[in-house]
Amino acid sequence: MTEEKEIKVSKTDPDSGYMIRDGKPEGFFYLDHRTVDAKYNLITDVHVTPGNVHDSVSYLSRLDRQQERFKFKVEAVALDSGYLTTPICHGLKNRNIFAVIAHRRFHPKQGLFPKWKFIFDAERNVYVCPASHELNYRTTDRKGYRQYASDSELCKTCPLLEQCTQSRNHRKVVTRHIWEDSKEWVRNNRLSKSGKQLYRKRKETIERSFADAKELHGFRYCRLRGLHNVREQALMTAAVQNMKKMAIHLDRLERRG
Repeated sequence: MTEEKEIKVSKTDPDSGYMIRDGKPEGFFYLDHRTVDAKYNLITDVHVTPGNVHDSVSYLSRLDRQQERFKFKVEAVALDSGYLTTPICHGLKNRNIFAVIAHRRFHPKQGLFPKWKFIFDAERNVYVCPASHELNYRTTDRKGYRQYASDSELCKTCPLLEQCTQSRNHRKVVTRHIWEDSKEWVRNNRLSKSGKQLYRKRKETIERSFADAKELHGFRYCRLRGLHNVREQALMTAAVQNMKKMAIHLDRLERRG
């Protein structure tokens, strides 16, 4: 019998979601997922969800909505580490959009080798461990992860066993998503010269946009309860910010003229 995951529901605002994130306060919140353009820092999309909805869930659908509605020709995007998922990397690559996504650090169990120590040989479809032993393909699970397993008979006598796995059968298993190539493509983008320049630009655009909303427009707290009301506040705040941006831009053009 499988246990059902308990979902906390607020008694005062059932539309909100209970959020638990590193470095963030824990509790019932809403999240504003917004998009800004790199040239003028105008907000092009606002989407509000309960706090327990991951950033990446609605990203591709919101991106497609903007392209269809406004006829945007999106050439490149810069995202934080919360969007570093295989489906998003695959989706952006298929859309021919240059994607730069911040690196997310995964911490292996203390004393064990990190995954990057296991080298993937694409031609032979095997992983090679730090002791130069092969992990052969075994199966693919329902989530699209291929499993590569070591030979337990070889692992038993390996001097690196304690640094490799704690499994009782002495077998090391490494997983690789069927779209892992897309994730590696994003990583190469991030390390490129143009990718580094694009990501630096992110601090001046989306981060600045959120900071201005909180500090200058009272967007640190929801004024009313309910998803509909919070969405209205988010849209009104974005509209005011855009008006200010347009006024500043028009003033600069007039002065140049």
